[in-house]
Amino acid sequence: MPDKSMKPVMILLLDRFADWETAQISGIGASFYGLDVRYVTPGGGNLRSMGGLSVTGLADATPHGDEVIVLCGGDSWLRDDAPDLGEMLRAAHDRGQTIAGICGATLALGRAGLLDGRAHTSNGLEFLQGHLSGYAAQAHYRDVPHAVADGGIITAPGSAPVTFAAEVMRAAGLPADQVEGFIALASAEVMR
Repeated sequence: MPDKSMKPVMILLLDRFADWETAQISGIGASFYGLDVRYVTPGGGNLRSMGGLSVTGLADATPHGDEVIVLCGGDSWLRDDAPDLGEMLRAAHDRGQTIAGICGATLALGRAGLLDGRAHTSNGLEFLQGHLSGYAAQAHYRDVPHAVADGGIITAPGSAPVTFAAEVMRAAGLPADQVEGFIALASAEVMR
């Protein structure tokens, strides 16, 4: 059952989305911590993930005005015909909503101007420079293997789904001790 004391989470997917990058937000976040999560796509419809999962009947990507907006990474963000979500993302951020992007979805944040003046990360500085024409936020880029949150914007490389989920849950209002518990649970596996 959703915890009404926390903000809901809207996870935006594109065709060929990266299955693994937001699974902990919806799986563990909803099941263990009561996050209210909904999935959307621009224009609504059906999608297929990079891993071959078919998702049908998604609603249009329309923010309700109170949720954390999460952009799942995937191949489609790198294409020339990637959707322009700039107006929607800027308006949501201006309303005080947190916007989060992982992996290739950080490109949507950059295209919207939401990386400017904020600490952020991605799949590498060269990744942003190679895919964002006119990228000028290099001074704020952080070359770290975990998520970065600054000024209502959360970014992460594709290799950091645990800390990305943790920052999204923190932005949704999950108490700090539970965020730390989630990190411990989700990163407990160690190869020896």
